[in-house]
Amino acid sequence: MPCLNEFETLAVCISRARQLLKTRHIDGEILISDNGSTDGSQELAFSLGARVVECPQRGYGAALQFGISQARGRYIVMGDSDDSYHFDEAFPLIERVREGFDVCMGTRLKGTIMPGAMPVLNRYVGNPVLTGIGKWLFNSAISDFHCGMRAFDREKVMALGLVTTGMEWATEMVIKSKLSGLRITEEPITLFKDGRNRPPHLRRWRDGWRHLRFMLLHSPFWLFIVPGLCLLGGGVLGDLFLLMWGGTLMKSNFIFFIQLLLYCLVVLGTQIIFSGIFAKLYSHLNGILPADNSFQTLIKRVTLEKLLIGSIILFFCGIAGIAVAPSLGSPEAVTIQNIMVLSFTAITVSIQSAFNGFILSLLFLKTNPPDQHVDEY
Repeated sequence: MPCLNEFETLAVCISRARQLLKTRHIDGEILISDNGSTDGSQELAFSLGARVVECPQRGYGAALQFGISQARGRYIVMGDSDDSYHFDEAFPLIERVREGFDVCMGTRLKGTIMPGAMPVLNRYVGNPVLTGIGKWLFNSAISDFHCGMRAFDREKVMALGLVTTGMEWATEMVIKSKLSGLRITEEPITLFKDGRNRPPHLRRWRDGWRHLRFMLLHSPFWLFIVPGLCLLGGGVLGDLFLLMWGGTLMKSNFIFFIQLLLYCLVVLGTQIIFSGIFAKLYSHLNGILPADNSFQTLIKRVTLEKLLIGSIILFFCGIAGIAVAPSLGSPEAVTIQNIMVLSFTAITVSIQSAFNGFILSLLFLKTNPPDQHVDEY
């Protein structure tokens, strides 16, 4: 149990946990990971027979991660020490990990939420929306990403290398469990109104943003590459339309702005795609995300030399377009202005791709130990 000034509810939480161990004949310990309490929570827990460890770093996630590292058992049940989760009802979660699952999540959204246990906005907007985004981004079947009661195999979760220290730790655990191929399931639980006489540690907007930010940063494909492809595709299709059928639009006062917009779409789309590649490569090489074999195979084929050759070809295509455009006149279907804009777009993207290729190569080289052989780009 992570603990920060939970004197009011800690005793009943420890009592419920002890009841679980006793009635289910479980050989276990009750571990309190204290996060700097100043209300006597540590002394109370110790007097009630719990083992207390002092987490040196502040934060919900830090307290949980430190407590997990100090636990002695193979399986762990975690839950808040505010009596919102009743530990004597956690046995179904333990049974699932005993059956072979690596992680069993509690789910409040498929279970029971007692009156006053969760703010209306959190219940009907915050949790469902954030969980829905997580399910979509990571193809997960978990119905409640942020439930505070979970059971899991200690070694499997420690191997995930969880690093966040705040409330987003709950999301990090689900995401990395999914990406690492751990077996995850869930069990409905009951969320009770906590027994404290003060506001919870959770800050709705701040912590909600942290959860969303973490999910987006761990999904570079959806954050960067998909939007980049949409922008690039829209720009290219628009350019082709103007090239083939733009003659009738040349009399419009807005044609220049349309061409400028399409130019921006292509350039921005290209750069965002490269940013996604950088983010994905950096995440894999530094252990932030598990290895993606298909991505690694693709990235090794797109060498610096190939990017430079492609950039040079595209650059000279742009130069050729600028040189040829004046001789084409201004027929209705093809105009000098369209050719010139397309040519400058090609030149810009070629230079952009060449320099991004060098950055990609540098990133790859600098994220490998010097004593290991690296295939250069």
